[in-house]
Amino acid sequence: MLNYRRLCGWSALVFMATPVQSANVEVRVGGGQNVYVPARVTITLGDTVTFYNAGGLHNVVAEDGSFRCANGCDRAGGSGTPSSAAWRATVLPTEAGTIDYYCQVHGMPVGGYGGGVPMRGSIVVQPPDTPVVLDAAYSGNWYDPAQNGHGIQLEYLGNNVVTAFWFTFDNAGNQVWLNGAGTADGHRVQISTARVIGGRFPPNFNPALVQSTSWGTLTLTFASCQSARLDWTTTDPAFTPSGFMNLTRLTQVSGTSCP
Repeated sequence: MLNYRRLCGWSALVFMATPVQSANVEVRVGGGQNVYVPARVTITLGDTVTFYNAGGLHNVVAEDGSFRCANGCDRAGGSGTPSSAAWRATVLPTEAGTIDYYCQVHGMPVGGYGGGVPMRGSIVVQPPDTPVVLDAAYSGNWYDPAQNGHGIQLEYLGNNVVTAFWFTFDNAGNQVWLNGAGTADGHRVQISTARVIGGRFPPNFNPALVQSTSWGTLTLTFASCQSARLDWTTTDPAFTPSGFMNLTRLTQVSGTSCP
């Protein structure tokens, strides 16, 4: 259940909620044998795959470097170090094609195996019936359900221009607004982002004290009209230098519709 009270600082705008339409496929990890079951799954771009550990010391590592997961995923607030806990981890592919993956304990990338048993699998990602191309339907509020309490607001302005406002926190717990704009290229947009500081609550607001400082880059890759991946890089020492989140749509602007 969504925690709207924690999100009210950014989702209390005039939007209409839209249900998530993507599908999820589960893959069992271990549990008596060092295998993935099923070892090969086929999904449509926009769907997710959830791995769950049924027993043993395992993890899941994509050969293309897109994920390394166990107790969560590296660079996404979790750890991909092999674990024997009853972990679950969900990944969102953002490109059509085949993603081969393996366990670092019981399988190795193509060219050799470790641990005796080649524990490997693959995700076949089929393109959607309608190509993902950003337009006004992608405007709205987006968030990572695993990190309920902060999120990003997107608006498509036309001519492939997209604005983003990320209502989040720094590593010390201070509330932060990050904002910027970028030009979409098909299903991807890269946004140069700034952090605004120096403001005060009215009546003490003084525009002369407000400073906009360069923060870093946000890259949004949309797998569908309901799901996307947000990657970031920053040189601001108050934040984690790089990482990613798998985003789900929370709201959609009234009068717009997805293909």
